[in-house]
This record gives sequence, structure tokens and C-alpha cells, in this order.
Amino acid sequence: MKIGEAQQIYREQVKEYRAQRSAIAKQLKDVRSRMEHFPGRQEEYASEAATLELTLNALDEKETEYQEYLDRLAQQYCAYWNATVADQQADAAAEYAEDVAKMMEVARRIMKGGIVPAQDEKKLMEYSFEMYQTAKNIGSLAQREKKEKYKSLWKEEEEKEYDDPQEAAENGTAPAEAPDVVDVADTMASAVESK
Repeated sequence: MKIGEAQQIYREQVKEYRAQRSAIAKQLKDVRSRMEHFPGRQEEYASEAATLELTLNALDEKETEYQEYLDRLAQQYCAYWNATVADQQADAAAEYAEDVAKMMEVARRIMKGGIVPAQDEKKLMEYSFEMYQTAKNIGSLAQREKKEKYKSLWKEEEEKEYDDPQEAAENGTAPAEAPDVVDVADTMASAVESK
């Protein structure tokens, strides 16, 4: 099961359990109130209160189990998200380092008096105008008779496509040890039966 699907399923379960728990807690409060107002029927109300308390405890237990699983899913979601972002950042850092190395090489070639493509000069100028100016000034002092002509260091650049971190996280595999999805009514019925 994918993490996104599992999160949706278990969030719904927690929501249903909370709603039912709230209703049972209200019923329990009403029964306790009746116990105080009608002392003659205390035994009848005590039995009903005990059943409601057992049901409430069973609902609490199952809701806690689901919430703990949701917490594990959230941690795994973050792990997938962070891994995807880290890959993208590593690629960006590698590309940046490569571009800086190319800028230095273009500057070196210009300083030697070489002829570099206009697009390379433009990239160096956009990267650092001061470096470009320094390279041009030093290059103009170089001997003019032996100018080497260079090809561009940049090739046609393809736009890389990266995975969407949210999509990668949602499509990650959910932990296999997921709790069984049990309907609220079944949990309530089993609590009453165990009484």
C-alpha cells in the first residue's frame, strides 16, 4: 500500500473513532448524571456505565493504535520527501560546481589571450563582471601573435526533470506491519462482548 493511501485510510479511521468516542463519552456523562438523580436505579445505571466505559476504553485503545501508525507513516513520508529533495540538491550542487570550474577555465583562456566563443564570455560576465574584466585586461597584455581559438565549454543544456517530493513521498511504500482496519461498530461490539 502506498503511504498516501494508508494515511487517508487511517485518518478516516481516527476521525470515526473520535466521533464515536465523543458520543459514548456524552452518554456516559448522562448515565452518571442519572445515577446521581435516581438512586433507586443505581444498579441498572452502574451496569450501563460499566458497559460504556469498556466501550470507551476499547475505542481509545484502537484510536491510539491508529494514531501511532499515522505517526510512523508521517516519519516515512518525510524520509521519502527528504530523500527526493536531497537528490535534487545534490544534482544542483554538482551542476554549480561544474559551472564554476567552466567559468574559471574560460577566464584562464581569456587571460592567455585565447579566443573564446561569445556565449562563454557572456556567461563569465554574468557570473562575475570583475573576473571577466580582470581576465580581459590580463588577456590584452598577452602576446597577440599566437592566439588559440577554443570551442565552447557549454553544450546544449537539457532541462532536467525532477520527481515531485510530495508525489514521491505519497507513492512510497507504507510499512507492512499496519494495524488491521476495524470498523468502529465492530470495536464497540467486541468491547461489550468481552464484558
